[in-house]
Amino acid sequence: MSKPSPFKWFKTSPEIIRLAVMMYVRFPLSLRNVEDLLHERGVDVSHETVRFWWHRFGPMFAAEIRKRRIKGTSSSHWRWHLDEMFVKINGEMHYLWRAVNHEGEVLESFVTRKRDKKAALKFLRKAMRKHGQPEVIVTDRLRSYGAALREIGAGARQETGRWENKRAENSHLSFRRRERAMLRFRRVRSLQKFAAVHASVTNHFNTNRNLTSRAIFKQNRAAALAEWRQIGAA
Repeated sequence: MSKPSPFKWFKTSPEIIRLAVMMYVRFPLSLRNVEDLLHERGVDVSHETVRFWWHRFGPMFAAEIRKRRIKGTSSSHWRWHLDEMFVKINGEMHYLWRAVNHEGEVLESFVTRKRDKKAALKFLRKAMRKHGQPEVIVTDRLRSYGAALREIGAGARQETGRWENKRAENSHLSFRRRERAMLRFRRVRSLQKFAAVHASVTNHFNTNRNLTSRAIFKQNRAAALAEWRQIGAA
């Protein structure tokens, strides 16, 4: 029995919905920016429709991307870079913990109100439950990491250094651009939801253009876009 199409009851074509969600999540655009870009292409929808599409289909697209990606490869088990971002929600400081592999792909995102051992332990257990334990874990000098890693028996795998964690810090840049375009977040749930979807979409279109020739980059980009157009197809 075939799986029913998630676009069954929508008048708009799946291609337009995928395009709208991709533009909003991948690029630093506001909902009204996406509305204007779609209007330029002859699609007349409101920014609230774009908001509904993103909330409805964003997590579904992200889940399908994660399923399609190869699991249990050495890229997820070799070297992790852990870091936390400071994010304000209604004037209150929160922390977005992120695990990044050696290629700059975000493996896990987790929002907490504190930056202590308990929060670090919860984040590490969640990441390792999905991706297994890496051979090396690079962190900054936050003592919560060391305490949490010692408790799960991975203290010997930790590495710290002034310039060692640039991979994780650089991976924050695209999310910071999106945060500014969205005028920050208003709820913890919204931050956690968007961070997870943004990570999956960014990973999907991460072609490492600085490491390949122009011809190979164009092939990888076309392949990623072609696969994106198949996401959600019944």
